[in-house]
Amino acid sequence: MENKLENLKAYLKKLKKVAIAFSSGVDSTFLLKVAHDELKENVIALSIKADSFPEREINQAVEFCKNENIKHIVVEFDELKIEGFKSNPPNRCYLCKKALFQKMKEIAKQNNIEYILEGSNLDDENDYRPGMQAVFELGIKSPLKELKFSKNEIRILSRKLGLKTADKPSYACLASRFTYGEEITKEKLHMVDSAEQFLLDLGFYQVRVRLHGNIARIEVIPDEFEKILKNKKQITDKLKLLGFKYITLDLTGYRSGSMNEILDKK
Repeated sequence: MENKLENLKAYLKKLKKVAIAFSSGVDSTFLLKVAHDELKENVIALSIKADSFPEREINQAVEFCKNENIKHIVVEFDELKIEGFKSNPPNRCYLCKKALFQKMKEIAKQNNIEYILEGSNLDDENDYRPGMQAVFELGIKSPLKELKFSKNEIRILSRKLGLKTADKPSYACLASRFTYGEEITKEKLHMVDSAEQFLLDLGFYQVRVRLHGNIARIEVIPDEFEKILKNKKQITDKLKLLGFKYITLDLTGYRSGSMNEILDKK
């Protein structure tokens, strides 16, 4: 694992100057920290402000860059204007990532930076991620994946670096909470965001509120099922107030990319 960290440092030094797509999640925070430690002022962080990204995430990104004295550019981005995005097809992530990274490439060029890096890791290959095709097509680099960092290794090394994100729950954009074919709107994104923030404020660790029409399908880790039941009236009342008609608990529990389970993987 330490060898991988040294390999990452050497990888970054060869690039000399980079822009990091920074979400404030576990992976991108680790990548940005190592890159800034190695390249100093030759690193900039690019973060997205959009309806499909909770405000808490952008606030954490701003705070981290301020504390680490990293140049940080927040990109205003309206994903709902991307052709085909709102209808939520199975390749929605590809459409969004392609438009997003094209925008980031423009900003990087304005700052005389050739290379854009993003934080996908080895474990991301275990799920359906059409956005990675856009990453490949646009020449965006994924050093953590290339150097075979697992999520667990990133968490361990993040802890050694003193990063608060070492134990942060996994996160994905809010559009991933919609069943394929469900129209994505600003109002529905706000419903999901508010529902998840409510559960996080109640102390739940890993949360997803999946939207199926007027049904909320809550995913938490099985150890927290009992907590859901203890707070069921409070949770039901709040989510109905937000606009959901039916509130359900997924008995399988939290898992990444559960909306992809209906897709034909052949």
